[in-house]
Amino acid sequence: MIATQIRQKDALFYFASYPSEKLLQSVRFISRFYDEQGEQIQPDPVEEQDDVALFIAKIEKNDKAFQRELSRTKVRSIRNFYETAISQPPIPGTVLLFTAQTLHFEAWADGSGVGKLQEPGEKFLIIDGQHRLAALQFFMNTHPEDASHISVPCVIFDGRSEDFATEMFVIINSTPTRINKSHLIDLYERVSWAEPDRRFAANIAEMLYSESDSPLRYRINRLGGRSKKEKWILQAELFNEIHRWTRLAWNQIEKESPDKRLAAQYYAVARDFLKAASDVWGGAWGDPAFMVTKPVALKAMFRVCADLAAADTEPEEGRVERWRQRLTPWTEQARQFRNEGFYERFPAKGQVERVSRIHRELSRLAGIPARSSKKA
Repeated sequence: MIATQIRQKDALFYFASYPSEKLLQSVRFISRFYDEQGEQIQPDPVEEQDDVALFIAKIEKNDKAFQRELSRTKVRSIRNFYETAISQPPIPGTVLLFTAQTLHFEAWADGSGVGKLQEPGEKFLIIDGQHRLAALQFFMNTHPEDASHISVPCVIFDGRSEDFATEMFVIINSTPTRINKSHLIDLYERVSWAEPDRRFAANIAEMLYSESDSPLRYRINRLGGRSKKEKWILQAELFNEIHRWTRLAWNQIEKESPDKRLAAQYYAVARDFLKAASDVWGGAWGDPAFMVTKPVALKAMFRVCADLAAADTEPEEGRVERWRQRLTPWTEQARQFRNEGFYERFPAKGQVERVSRIHRELSRLAGIPARSSKKA
């Protein structure tokens, strides 16, 4: 195919115009799309040895927006635009395609950057533009003559790793209206420009969700959750509290190197604190009739955890029992955390003020000095 090679710093990629029918035969739909008649595009199978495709599939299956009614509405809306657009170009923006293969490019001798680009031996993955191409597929089914005259502008990235594809996905979708914050947290570790403190906090949040000994395992509401259990807290809310905690200790963390080994140590501290807390709260822990495991209380408890960890982390052996004894005064306060009348017992102007108030009260009961949060 004829394409233009584009160089930006150390990156090389290509711009090409694809006839719609050829393009639809050359791309892999990872997610499932529906039109108004319930007709659907089935996802193409992903081979286990194809690391890039597997990771892109994980991203898009995690982003439930592709599977909710909103996606069907979006595809229907785009398809309707294709049907009604006369003077406006139906697809003015580029679709971003990716292949792990390194494609051969033979440039013309005139120095224009235009040349002949090799077709990949596998289908392209779609980094950005699946909704537009899904709508084009349905438009092709019902208006084949009109669709056959549509060419789609495409940007093609080749010969890169799954991390490159992931980072490109995040860059394209990182505005608040395009990607769920929880989804972005899942991807921090694979994004080269993510701040190390955020990446470190994201590692701890991931372990709290997935580790078998975590009291919050599968209780964190994030995209792609595998459990049907009742969720207690949004991943983004939990991440904010972990990030607040680690920012307070960031000078020390940087000295020790914020790697996965150290993140595992911080996870162990949070795990032990939550185990001690669940013991002292007794039957109120996890009971939907109480606020103990609702976001407002969990966020306050994570702040107590940060305060306690700063003063009494070591030794690790016996830490759960030691902290259980420290938090014992909470047991008598369980009735104060009943749903009924909770907001009257803890009056505040909003959630932020209420979390701070509960944090101060729980710290006072356990005799744990609350640290300043100005840095966080």
